[in-house]
Amino acid sequence: MSPTSSESKSSRRVRVLAAALAALSGLVVAGTPAAAATGPGRAANVVRQSPDESLSAELAEVRDELKRNHRPDALQRKLDGLVEKDRFPAALAAVRDGRGRTRHYTAGVADLTTKEEVPVDGRVRIASNTKMFTAVAVLQLVGEGKVDLDEPIETYLPKVVRGKGIDGRRITVRQLLQHTSGLPNYTRWMPSIFKSRNVYRSPQDLLEMAFAHKASFAPGTSWEYSNTNYVLAGLLIEKVTGRPVAEVITDRIIEPIGLRDTYWPGKGDRTIRGRHPQGYGSEKPGGKLKDITNLDPSWGWAAGQLIGTPSDLNRFMTALMGGKLLEPEQLAAMKHTMKAPGFPAGWEYGLGLMKMPLSCGGVIWGHGGDIDGYETRNGVTEDGRAATVAVTALPPGEEAHQHVIEAMDTALCAKR
Repeated sequence: MSPTSSESKSSRRVRVLAAALAALSGLVVAGTPAAAATGPGRAANVVRQSPDESLSAELAEVRDELKRNHRPDALQRKLDGLVEKDRFPAALAAVRDGRGRTRHYTAGVADLTTKEEVPVDGRVRIASNTKMFTAVAVLQLVGEGKVDLDEPIETYLPKVVRGKGIDGRRITVRQLLQHTSGLPNYTRWMPSIFKSRNVYRSPQDLLEMAFAHKASFAPGTSWEYSNTNYVLAGLLIEKVTGRPVAEVITDRIIEPIGLRDTYWPGKGDRTIRGRHPQGYGSEKPGGKLKDITNLDPSWGWAAGQLIGTPSDLNRFMTALMGGKLLEPEQLAAMKHTMKAPGFPAGWEYGLGLMKMPLSCGGVIWGHGGDIDGYETRNGVTEDGRAATVAVTALPPGEEAHQHVIEAMDTALCAKR
């Protein structure tokens, strides 16, 4: 798109600078003329496309000048470190400021074989971030008077929750969303993904796996993260609405707030549609990384099946905290937290939502997700700034995991 005759020298210079900075640092600032011209989901081309001929000479001059003086900002250095030191194949991030403007970052390669560049704001499996969406759908039903948080799950799913020390008549909906039900986490007994990547599992299969084991504790007496809770939350949504949980979340959350790159994979869909980096895993700790992008995500279901982009996660979190998805009473219930043993110091859990302290003061609200091939960490501040960082393998150890968290913290704390 050529500049119009009425374009000022200063605005032209801004446009050239934006293109040059993007080309140099691997980031795109959403909302610049170049980014806007590509349309949704085309940011990757903005970073690496040549500008129109009328700008080529000026761009080259600016780029050469920037090369002499440019230094990657703090978040870019963190992402580079995730690739170079922690050996993640790729890292990508989206950082949204209080005005809704987004910076996109990438590091590494999208494919270890072809060395293809990382797509800016590419789709990844967002795993347990799905729990935020599931919790919002349940709380919307609470706000409509169709579900009571303190009613036993037995009221909605009669005779479904039964096992050794497990009784749905003693477990409330709130305890499911809060992870205080005591229900055992079925993922403890899942076989290796390399042996089961193509296996479809129904929600009932997942519950059978969980209920074959005794309860971890009596309901309401302790806290323990369990995906089983959110499988039941998904079944609750389906029972109350009479519709598939994927449809409910799409119609009530994804479409109303304009999440263009977030979707629930259909039954049997093992791929990631659209632009995405490949996801990797190893069959043993420290082993050779193998492509694990395509897998059946049904084992995550309402606890972790969604696919999305970093910028979509930011948009979801800002909409949630901005009151666009829940009434004040339900949002307050979601934000009522308790200590979460096993998570980093200071992290607390509400109803499908985590509260996490920032190194620069204050807190963020979000969740995070881990699934074979991808890890995401994300959060939104009280003043509406948001950040999501994704890597394309599960961390090989606690140190690498902490570095991903630090990158998210840097995204919201570091000055640029």
